Amino acid sequence: MNEKIDILLATYNGEKYLKEQIDSLLNQTYNNIQIIISDDCSTDKTREILKEYEKNENIKIFYQEENLGYVKNFEFLLKQVENNLYMLCDQDDVWKKEKIEKTVEKLEKENLDLVFGDLEVVDEKLNTIHKSYNKYMHMENKIKKYINDYKLQYLYNCMTGCTILSKKKFLTKILPLPINSKYMIHDYWIGLIVSLNGKIGYLETPYILYRQHGKNQVGTKKASKTCKKIEEIRDFSIDIRIGVFDTYILREDIFDERLKKQNKEALEYFKMLKTKKNCNFRKWNIFYKLYKTETIAQFIKNFLVLNMPFLIKIVFNTIHKNR
Repeated sequence: MNEKIDILLATYNGEKYLKEQIDSLLNQTYNNIQIIISDDCSTDKTREILKEYEKNENIKIFYQEENLGYVKNFEFLLKQVENNLYMLCDQDDVWKKEKIEKTVEKLEKENLDLVFGDLEVVDEKLNTIHKSYNKYMHMENKIKKYINDYKLQYLYNCMTGCTILSKKKFLTKILPLPINSKYMIHDYWIGLIVSLNGKIGYLETPYILYRQHGKNQVGTKKASKTCKKIEEIRDFSIDIRIGVFDTYILREDIFDERLKKQNKEALEYFKMLKTKKNCNFRKWNIFYKLYKTETIAQFIKNFLVLNMPFLIKIVFNTIHKNR
């Protein structure tokens, strides 16, 4: 396969690392690409940097006149896709030179509709922090378990957007991107739509240097690292699920009748949990439907956190107090 691929790059105040990222795209071993860039009213030197690339025939640049915000800027880019395949790209990373070649090879060899992968987490100077982002975030087992099941993206977001290569044909279902929940971001939604309608593959070898510099839109921050109490972790988890299932109900056309019903039950369940601070004995059936395929350890952990937080509150708070 050597068909042209659209690479979508959303920029906003990215002057510090942008040139290094664009150059890494232009130095790929797979070079039949079109880089489509949309700058969302940057106020630093981002636009000056972009103007240096305007004469490159493989780069198309849009300068927004009004700030769209992160999600709408990516939505704009998705509407510009011209070719059968597209990839998402962040402004502050570096792609290893085989990134596109290896991802396309995976897609073609296994007749897939979407491929996503792991990342190598690095600091500002590209020194390795974690060799595997997905292992660090404890997502690897979920990915392997659900790789060709809608559950891959239904209850969790297992995809990092900048690793995605996908087919254009799903964009009619993907667009417009949902904006009602900050937890249902573009890669979560894209992955869900394709997992419901197509075949997904996972590339274990990291081909992106995933730079962490304190200003990332989405990075390696974990709720468990910032939450000091079990109540905070529980509230955070419930808020995510409420946002996710609220989105599912607003966009119910993408689901079959069984999942439409389950989505409504799940939203009612998580909203009810917001009022139950210590113990809940209601609607355990929907919890079982959602979490039954988890490992026993994860099933018990989620059950206790959501339904019986008082049982682990003392232990959790004691551990954090002694750190």
